[in-house]
Amino acid sequence: MAVPAQHGVPDRPGMPPMPPELAELLRAQLAAVADQVEDEVRRQVPEYARPADGAYGRNLRAGVVQALTLFVDHIADPRDDGGAIAATYYELGRGEALEGRSLDALQSALRVGGLHAWRLMGRTAEELGLDSTVVAALGELAFRTVHEVAQAAAAGYAEAQLRSSDELERRRRRLLDLLLEDGPVALEAVQDLAHGARWPVPRTVAVVALAAAPDRQEEDRPLAAAGALVDMESRPPRMLVPDPEGSGRFGRAFTLALRGRPAAIGPTVAVTDAAQSLRLATRALGLMGRGLLPRQGVVRCADHLSTLLLYGDEPLLERLRERVLAPLDTVSAGQRDRLAETLLAWLLSGSNVPDVAVRLHIHPQTVRYRLRQLEKLFGDALHDPETRLDLILALRAESLRTPRN
Repeated sequence: MAVPAQHGVPDRPGMPPMPPELAELLRAQLAAVADQVEDEVRRQVPEYARPADGAYGRNLRAGVVQALTLFVDHIADPRDDGGAIAATYYELGRGEALEGRSLDALQSALRVGGLHAWRLMGRTAEELGLDSTVVAALGELAFRTVHEVAQAAAAGYAEAQLRSSDELERRRRRLLDLLLEDGPVALEAVQDLAHGARWPVPRTVAVVALAAAPDRQEEDRPLAAAGALVDMESRPPRMLVPDPEGSGRFGRAFTLALRGRPAAIGPTVAVTDAAQSLRLATRALGLMGRGLLPRQGVVRCADHLSTLLLYGDEPLLERLRERVLAPLDTVSAGQRDRLAETLLAWLLSGSNVPDVAVRLHIHPQTVRYRLRQLEKLFGDALHDPETRLDLILALRAESLRTPRN
């Protein structure tokens, strides 16, 4: 581990010479001063007010002793750069980050401890009758010592946070990969990975498939959603959202967060069935790109299940369409479109001519005229229940071919 070099540390090469006996006298008091400094830190900084037993207590005690030792070493040899103790405080900073305490708490402890140590050791300097310039220099040296250890601790803290964040992200990526892989997913495996990724396992999830960003600069920016697992590097990018039926989960705030990026929300499923939600969301996103579903905004798969079902096997759908709509191939393209539209409306309205007229905004006589043409083309097949179902599916697929804006 490389400890960063100290920057901005006050340096006073012209420090007046210290009495030889001062360093030894202060060194003899280290244990007693360390006791008082440790007590003072525990008293003034709530985050450190815990029993002084175990590894935590030993680490706190060692940190106090080594900071005091650094101060005394500077007196004994101003050329000493304190590298070993800086390394100790670098590790102390890392430990504080891993413990989940804030950097403010650590810096407060260093300030409190440094000030109290200076008060105690300053008395010794006064008792020796040292010149005021020497006492002032000692005060600067105390500040320099606190600065050095605080900087080393801050560097360690920052490094630990970065590594912790990176590791947490890697664990969440592995968890997302597990949830979205093909095949059955064991809940126990999900729970094990989720624990390490600090992700509460929800009962249900939905997967959102995201289209390419309108602005290339926005394409790789992560999207924020509370508790979501996001993979912006996959194609298409996807987001696994816990408890999707929660209030406002996919409301206006979610749409704004997309920054104009079209998206398809897969159906809500059990957490171990997330791959199913991804498959349908991805299918819906593809249909959006082809205009078979609305191209812009957010599409919910739950609102388009019949379309997703129709396009679950497109080669089979095409065979069905070709077979049952073959009679329409004998008329002109314009006439075909009008007859297909009328036939679908007639089938969906329960063969009610007035309803078809209202639906298509045409006169009932026009509907009857077109139906007579359809009777000639399809014959008795129009009244066969199984054929009627096939016709509805094929005509529905045909109607979706018109591009949407």
